[in-house]
Amino acid sequence: MVMSMYTLLRNKPQPNMEDVTQALAGNLCRCTGYRPIVDGCRTFCQVLSSALRPAQVHILFDKEGFLPLDPTQELIFPPELILMAETAGPRTLTFQGERMTWVSPASLQELVQMKSSNPKAPLVLGNTNIGPDIKFKGVLHPLIISPTRIAELFEVTHTLNGVWVGAGFSLSEVRSLLEKLVPQFPEEKTELFKALIQQLRNLGSEQIRNVASLGGNVMSAYPNSDLNPVLAAANSLNSPGGRREVPLNQDFFVSFGKTVLKPEEILLSVFIPFSRKGEIVRAFRQAPRKESSFATVTAGMRVVFSEGSRVVQDASIYYGGMGPTTVGAPKTCAAIITRSEPWDDETLSQAYDVLLDELALPPSAPGGQVEFRRSLTLSFLFKFNLEVLQKLREMVGTRHRNGYETKSRFEFHVSKDQSSQDPVGRPIMHRSAISQATGEAVYCDDIPKTDRELFLVLVTSSRANAKITEALQLPGVVDVITAGDIPGKTVRTFSGYDEELLADSQVSCVGQMVCAVVADSRVHARRAASAVKIGYEDLPDSLFTVEEATEKSSYFEPRRTIERGNVAEAFKSVDQVYEGEIRLGGQEHFYMETQSMLVVPVGEEAEFNVYISTQWPTSVQDAVAETLGIPSNRVTCHVKRIGGAFGGKVTKTTILACITSVAAWKTNRAVRCVLERGEDMLITGGRHPVLGKYKVHPDFHFSNFYENVYVAEKILLHMDNVYNIPNLRGYAAACRTHLPSNTAFRGFGVPQCLMVVENMVNDVAMALGRPADQVRELNMYKGPSVTHYKLEFSPENMLRCWEECKLKSDYGARCRAVDLFNQQSRWKKRGISIIPIKYGIAFSESFLNQGAALVHIYRDGSVLVSHGGTEMGQGLHTKMQQVASRELHIPHSKIHISETSTNTVPNASMSAASFGTDANGMAVKNACETLYQRLEPLRQKNPGGTWESWVKAAYFEKISLSATGFYRGPDLYMDWDKMKGQPYAYFTFGACCSEVELDCLTGDYRTVRTDIVVDIGKSVNPSADIGQIEGAFMQGLGLYTLEELKFSPSGLLYTRGPSQYKIPAICDMPLRFNVHLLSDSNNPHAIYSSKGIGEPVLFLGSSVFFAIKDAVAAARSESGLVGPFPLRSPATAEKAFLACASPFTHKIPTSKPGSFKPWALNI
Repeated sequence: MVMSMYTLLRNKPQPNMEDVTQALAGNLCRCTGYRPIVDGCRTFCQVLSSALRPAQVHILFDKEGFLPLDPTQELIFPPELILMAETAGPRTLTFQGERMTWVSPASLQELVQMKSSNPKAPLVLGNTNIGPDIKFKGVLHPLIISPTRIAELFEVTHTLNGVWVGAGFSLSEVRSLLEKLVPQFPEEKTELFKALIQQLRNLGSEQIRNVASLGGNVMSAYPNSDLNPVLAAANSLNSPGGRREVPLNQDFFVSFGKTVLKPEEILLSVFIPFSRKGEIVRAFRQAPRKESSFATVTAGMRVVFSEGSRVVQDASIYYGGMGPTTVGAPKTCAAIITRSEPWDDETLSQAYDVLLDELALPPSAPGGQVEFRRSLTLSFLFKFNLEVLQKLREMVGTRHRNGYETKSRFEFHVSKDQSSQDPVGRPIMHRSAISQATGEAVYCDDIPKTDRELFLVLVTSSRANAKITEALQLPGVVDVITAGDIPGKTVRTFSGYDEELLADSQVSCVGQMVCAVVADSRVHARRAASAVKIGYEDLPDSLFTVEEATEKSSYFEPRRTIERGNVAEAFKSVDQVYEGEIRLGGQEHFYMETQSMLVVPVGEEAEFNVYISTQWPTSVQDAVAETLGIPSNRVTCHVKRIGGAFGGKVTKTTILACITSVAAWKTNRAVRCVLERGEDMLITGGRHPVLGKYKVHPDFHFSNFYENVYVAEKILLHMDNVYNIPNLRGYAAACRTHLPSNTAFRGFGVPQCLMVVENMVNDVAMALGRPADQVRELNMYKGPSVTHYKLEFSPENMLRCWEECKLKSDYGARCRAVDLFNQQSRWKKRGISIIPIKYGIAFSESFLNQGAALVHIYRDGSVLVSHGGTEMGQGLHTKMQQVASRELHIPHSKIHISETSTNTVPNASMSAASFGTDANGMAVKNACETLYQRLEPLRQKNPGGTWESWVKAAYFEKISLSATGFYRGPDLYMDWDKMKGQPYAYFTFGACCSEVELDCLTGDYRTVRTDIVVDIGKSVNPSADIGQIEGAFMQGLGLYTLEELKFSPSGLLYTRGPSQYKIPAICDMPLRFNVHLLSDSNNPHAIYSSKGIGEPVLFLGSSVFFAIKDAVAAARSESGLVGPFPLRSPATAEKAFLACASPFTHKIPTSKPGSFKPWALNI
């Protein structure tokens, strides 16, 4: 983010907000929700929006304290290198690697000769095509040719009919060129230029476009290319090195990744023609995410009208994403041209059916989404029709606002009697913010390499449910670690079930760890691991889906049931019952730092230092000791900071640490293991997918069924959400399948459970024809209340959050505005939804509710605090600093927290369940209180002294300046036999209203506005908590609307990286984002009356899902469809589009399930 903004400012010192958002578009963040990043970067804009006017927001820093941005003071490009480039004669550059040679020829003639001699050698400019193949597919090119210094590839030639653009220009340079040319020519001549500019805005990201070349984009012949369909539709030309011109049309694209150019030919330039009078060119694109995403379907369409008429003279239509390469639709064009009638709505009436026949996709086509892709071809053609009609001035469209207005409104209140140096309740900056922003913060893999250090790479199973028959060691590798090398325990037990560290004779899923290769470098280890051969014997009856597991009764035990009232009797007495279901897909943690660890043998007594990115150092310590067969006191686990976790660095991290420690033990050398993103996603598991079924009476008699046993329990405990349901029964079972086991993820089952509950409420409202917010309000807890597990609580703050959210969001007026908008718009619909939450805080496993700390005061008055929690970006260390500052009555600048370590604070609980501040804060408070009391006699002797003088006096009087602190949390329990308990210490409440605008022709949506109100008690650090709220909301938005895991029919995870798996980006932020903290809230159950906030708000991202569903319902009503309808989570563009049930989706024939092998499973 920092470097992207710096690059923008170097190139444009006074950017606007569009420049900023485009510059940041290629970056991802999983923690913040982007709002503070955008607001920080916005300060560089020439014109600030009202969102950052000082009268409206709290300014944490005085701008006078910052150096002004002065471009004249930036480093310049070294003059000696410029002179060297200008004076040195052209010469060939050659770099020889271990397995590859990189050559940069000095002239076009040399390039042609080199390509003729080595026709298979790829040309590489930006390396955006060849690079991923080398890294992820293991493709090896002995020779790579880099034509970056060939002047002919970077020439622009203007002609009377258009512009020849050198194939070497980057996509950013092409866009800049076209944007400069557009105002220089009449509008009628620049139709193609503008269409290409439109595609270039969203193709890849700014970072990709800055290096990817025009020629590379054309020659890669990607099936879903953004540019090729537009260029082909406009009759562009290519000029290969042999100086011949080749039309860029359907004949140019031969097959996947291949064109008609001979292997030895070079693309020199691309001709982009002027359009002529009566010609209209348009481009269309639909992708899983608006930015930094491969397109699902693209299109380029062109029509030429006879001069002075509306009769079509010529037409061309090309699509991407509908075959192995760019495909044309000549028959469809012929149907349009031969009609010989003026262009109107009837022009395309027959063309749709022709297009469906012409661009057929088999139901098992690679990439899946067949119904969606085929429907998009019709939608794009219809959109083209609308744009042509608008161009012909028979239809006037409306443009809706599309700008960023992000606000985070919160007020923090501290007592007027509170000392100015007491930081509690104030928005203190994250203690590592500066070092993280400057790139100086040290993460696990930043630790310098130790002497003779080895690198470990895991070898995983490529089959599910198979027996292993052999595993071979390769020459040149230091060692291969197998299950037989483990000296101690070979399994780890979670939720009562054993999981093998390394598979011995049988694997249960694709991605299960079989062995590990240890080599002297990262590159050698990865190369060797990819070459390890494993023989398999496939076993029958692999189970992948919930339905398959249910049919075979493949469950983990125990299965749980909970009931309130008498559901069976209640259903007998009613005459109206509604049944439904919703399926929720899983979710990948996608933390920025993948699983990372370094295990270092120490000394001669079997001691090991484990430097690791984990949420639970104690668990790692115990597991490594048990695996190596040594006492825990020989293992010390160190955690400096974690680059994101969200629950994903507890169980699988422990297993990985055990395997790495075995390698370190066997070789007696330090061993480092850092997973690549694809390995991490394949191995570690994520959020549990859920199938929720419900049966409900409109008066809320309710029973349901769901899909780790602990997750199932938490699901049942939250199945009431905020509703007082008199008769309720829940049944939960964890299914056993042959997919990688899932693990904890922020919310631990609650986001899935509440989605089922709120979808049920939403369906009831639709069935009754009543507003969903009214149905919710009627059934909410009111007054002194008791949950279905007999826990008493007060819903007062819950109701306050709900009412305040409706007020702050102006919910009533906006509902009316949405209705009016939908009446006036056929193909764009808006939807609005407001969602409440009641979330239980603390571990239901009571023994985990404890915290410990160790505090040292040094003779100079500085303080070192150690506690059992881990800093993973949530600001826990910062809050602990604030706690110590208050209790010791000293500035927080005197307090330092170095790391979390098992040799300073042993037996600590995991940092999870939104309980980190509660547990560790009380422990730090306890230790500091002890120390402050020890200094009390010295303060009385010298009341006018300083902190430093009291500390020094204590040392000379032999008073201990170290203290441990401990917090014994609440004794929570749940008796499942009696269906009664107190599994949580307290509840965090909240409500969220979101409004979206949906394009019914593509399924694309935009969140127009989001308002959140959250009860977090008296916040220890409001700015940190606001960040947690915004980040959790965006992660929830991803879960419910964007992030989709896809598995092959054999159980292989397809989505193993950012190019396939899409988390929210800046483009997915609400256009207006308001966060409010509930005022005057107290919580006697946590430190300083605060509340846990890390997990609860994630579910409020579902407000966007239900707003989309509301917009879809409005679209369906246009076709006479009313009442409840299914919409699976995540509500991707595909699902929203198909649910709209437009006339185009009805044209697509559906294939009968079981009659074909799908490309991806419906997990």
